Order: sequence, then C-alpha cells, then structure tokens
Amino acid sequence: MSRMVYCQVLKAEAEGLERAPYPGDLGKRIYENVSREGWQKWLERLTLIINENRLSSGDPKSLELIEAHMLGFLFGEGEMGQVPEGFRPPGAKK
Repeated sequence: MSRMVYCQVLKAEAEGLERAPYPGDLGKRIYENVSREGWQKWLERLTLIINENRLSSGDPKSLELIEAHMLGFLFGEGEMGQVPEGFRPPGAKK
C-alpha cells in the first residue's frame, strides 16, 4: 500500500513521495506534505522558472531564487511561486 499524504499543492489526500526529494529540513517537509503529483507539478514549474529567468543550478544566487519559488509554489510562503511575469506558453496569442 502506498503512503498517503495531505498534499499542500493539490489540497487533497494523494500518494506520497518514496523519499525526500530535497536535502535537509526542507526535504523532510516536502516528503511529509507534498504528493508525487504535487512534486511533478513543481518540477514542471521549476523548468519554466529556470528557462524564463535563465538560471543556473550551479549559481548560489540562482539556487536561493529557486528555493524561494519552491516555498511559494509548494507551501504558499512568500511572494514567489507564481508563473513568471509576462510568461506566455508556447503557441499562446500575444
């Protein structure tokens, strides 16, 4: 039987992650409060954030920004986590 969590992203009970997807206390918090589906939604948003802001995972300032977006998206904390301003999905009308 799969481990179930109340997902803070989906706002519903859903199948939990198999292990913490991020190091430290934040990883533990994600493991306990975010579902597999919720984490997948974050990964999709992360790709968008990295591409739109031209971030590098090797740059400490970029990592701080990514983590701020992560907290905003997953837990609604802070001012980050929304789709980047001016973003238009591919094929969207201008």
